[in-house]
Amino acid sequence: MTAKPNQATGGRHLPSKHPMKKIKSGKMASQYYQEMQESFRNNNKSREFPAHTAKVHSVAWSCDGRRLASGSFDKTASVFILEKDRLVKENNYRGHSDSVDQLCWHPTNPDLFVTASGDKTIRIWDVRTTKCVATVNTKGENINICWSPDGQTIAVGNKDDVVTFIDAKTHRSRAEEQFKFEVNEISWNNDNDMFFLTNGNGCINILSYPDLKPIQSINAHPSNCICIKFDPTGKYFATGSADALVSLWDVEELVCVRCFSRLDWPVRTLSFSNDGKMLASASEDHFIDIAEVETGEKLWEVQCDSPTFTVAWHPKRPLLAYACDDKEGKYDNNREAGTVKLFGLPNDS
Repeated sequence: MTAKPNQATGGRHLPSKHPMKKIKSGKMASQYYQEMQESFRNNNKSREFPAHTAKVHSVAWSCDGRRLASGSFDKTASVFILEKDRLVKENNYRGHSDSVDQLCWHPTNPDLFVTASGDKTIRIWDVRTTKCVATVNTKGENINICWSPDGQTIAVGNKDDVVTFIDAKTHRSRAEEQFKFEVNEISWNNDNDMFFLTNGNGCINILSYPDLKPIQSINAHPSNCICIKFDPTGKYFATGSADALVSLWDVEELVCVRCFSRLDWPVRTLSFSNDGKMLASASEDHFIDIAEVETGEKLWEVQCDSPTFTVAWHPKRPLLAYACDDKEGKYDNNREAGTVKLFGLPNDS
């Protein structure tokens, strides 16, 4: 993106159902807000860990929070074990012949994860054997992937806007959908009965699942709708757009509840905390915004030296994994490309 998007277009969003409470001198701040502010005052250290030889595109935690996986432009995936306040590299997973653009873990099995690559395959890996369990050939260069909440299906989207639904046990294709619009990110809802896509026209397309019949198309943003995430409680989902806005949606009523507008550049990545009460969002801005979901207020800001590609809250702790474009702009040969970062560590660690 060469020019900053015009934020004045944000007025085209649906009006907020709940007027935003302004926090004045801390009087109206929720107890949660105060607790998390206090927590981050004592735990706002970030550390970086070498993961790859090129930029990291995707980070994700296993469901039990013991491991963090990362996928990189260097064609590999790495897996770390979380030991108290540091990540210890466990293994590097090789096999793809092109960039690993996105990965995700099985929703309930902490040993399995899947990678999507530009080499027209997806690969399922088992951390117990450190081997590739299955390689599934697909029609195009894959850029996004998600695992259904019931663990039975993997959906993968490619650069030609085809989404393929793969049986996670037989590794065979169950269905394939070609879309007439630019598909950006894909996700099931938590109940596993609807499938969501964000698209290049600023819309959220919702299909019934498993029959994949169109239910609704929501005009969410005035420009490209890039990413989508559901909160763990199933109450909300959030979308990030090229208009630099994050919008929060009520899952049941499919209405926009509020917008977060502290970023100035297209929103690339989102993550809800394990309790669903915090939302991290990031872009080419040199910070990650952490918001309180129920008020939209800024809880914290994580400073970065360069654009952020991916963020992921730990499934049990207020610990945020993220990865940036390590070598953006002025080349600093002393800084390694391909690091994974962890925010929320004790200041004295």
